[in-house]
Amino acid sequence: MIRDKILDSIDPHARAFIGLSPFLVIATAGADGSADASPRGDAPGFVAVVDRKTLLIPDRRGNNLCDSLSNVVENPKVGLVFFVPGVNETLRVNGGAEITSDPELLEPMAVEGKVPTSALKVTVEQLYFHCGKALIRSRLWDPAVQIERRSFPTLGKILADQIKGLDSDEVQSGLETAYKDRLY
Repeated sequence: MIRDKILDSIDPHARAFIGLSPFLVIATAGADGSADASPRGDAPGFVAVVDRKTLLIPDRRGNNLCDSLSNVVENPKVGLVFFVPGVNETLRVNGGAEITSDPELLEPMAVEGKVPTSALKVTVEQLYFHCGKALIRSRLWDPAVQIERRSFPTLGKILADQIKGLDSDEVQSGLETAYKDRLY
């Protein structure tokens, strides 16, 4: 009976949830089985619902490793978990993916006049809502459990500690500039 919740297409509830979602995690695997999970985020509804079987996820600027895209070329299966702030339930989508650079699909996804160079076109094979127990236990949306940001090192400090020859202040300054001026 529990498996009855698994749908093979996007219903109105899933469409609405995707429209409210500013964040998802995409899981991919290479041909050799090496796994990767990568965050994707933008304004709510940044993932376009093309039809009952198709999603488009714009490829925005990120860490430039391109692990997800490389994996999709080798192995087109993907798993997605959509989050909506304040909602404990998540939406899971599994399916096949391909990379598209079709201007007709990409141009409507422009932000600040910048059209993504590509998008992942996901064909839905399985879709279902996941209960909220993990988010409830983690208290993810509870501001009372957020850490004091200064209690954890900046990414610039972490990278300088991990990569010989980097200056943490320079790296952090570059990151802050990128966060401010090069999100898209």
